[in-house]
Amino acid sequence: MQTNTTSAQPKKLLDQVRDKIRFKHYSLSTEKTYIAWIKQFILYHHKRHPVEMGSLEVEAFLTYLATQRHVSSSTQNQALSAILFLYREVLVVNLPWLDNFERSKKPRRLPVVLTITEVQALLQATSTAPEPIGLVIKLLYGTGMRLMEAVRLRVKDVELERREIIVRDGKGGKDRVTMLPESLAEAMRVHLALRRNWHEQDIILGKVDVWLPDALAIKSPNASKEWGWQYVFAAKNYSIDPRNNSERRHHIEEKQVQRYVKRAAQAAGITKPTSPHTLRHSFATHILQAGYDIRTVQELLGHSDVATTMIYTHVLNKGGKGVISPLDRL
Repeated sequence: MQTNTTSAQPKKLLDQVRDKIRFKHYSLSTEKTYIAWIKQFILYHHKRHPVEMGSLEVEAFLTYLATQRHVSSSTQNQALSAILFLYREVLVVNLPWLDNFERSKKPRRLPVVLTITEVQALLQATSTAPEPIGLVIKLLYGTGMRLMEAVRLRVKDVELERREIIVRDGKGGKDRVTMLPESLAEAMRVHLALRRNWHEQDIILGKVDVWLPDALAIKSPNASKEWGWQYVFAAKNYSIDPRNNSERRHHIEEKQVQRYVKRAAQAAGITKPTSPHTLRHSFATHILQAGYDIRTVQELLGHSDVATTMIYTHVLNKGGKGVISPLDRL
């Protein structure tokens, strides 16, 4: 009697990277970004395996990005982060040069801030945007949330009665509380009622499910079907989760919001480069202009260091730091 013995084939390198990223609970966007940069790094060096390479190859790739592709310092640092993750977390290679590798310095630039008049014109231009896109855009300015924080908002984290929103797992893995604008409370109530109808339809169709963070899906297997865990701004159509191939209702795409903000800025005649994040900058600046202290704004934005929030003080006053030009004194 013969027995067939099959040895398990070792996983491909990129599959190992995916496994490690998911083990560490990194976001899907981070997974896609890291995989893309690692692919480019390997292809640039003619498909050599990373264990055969070192500091010279990493430096050559980063130099290529800067001198030939003319990427920004933040993009170059993003590529470096992906490569360091590959060596430290996946290959577990102890290379002394990793610790001494210097990141390119990001130039310190003032944030783009819209005036109150420009914000009014922008929001007016988004009145034709399909819901809930228009509501999301208003929330970005009214709460100071980042775009991904808004589209990933869960039902349980919207407090209509207390007029507050709990931002879970923000940048740096921190939670914080921000306000729910009084002017948006009724619109949010109406939207949640519509969203509840979708949830009930999903139950009937047997498609009620939502992605859950960390190990919550194992600890509470029924949580993904509960109303409180559903995305507030869910997509109209179902989609396939690339991590486990399950069919579920995901949140709306952030690119939709980005497109409508850009269109609205053009329609409003705003010449400044405007994105959803510009509304967060405008929120912070206008709050400071209204007389609120810097620490309060820091908490609302979720900044770890008040120095990060202090940059908005540079765009507070009119003109150069609020100084009256001598020409105006003539």
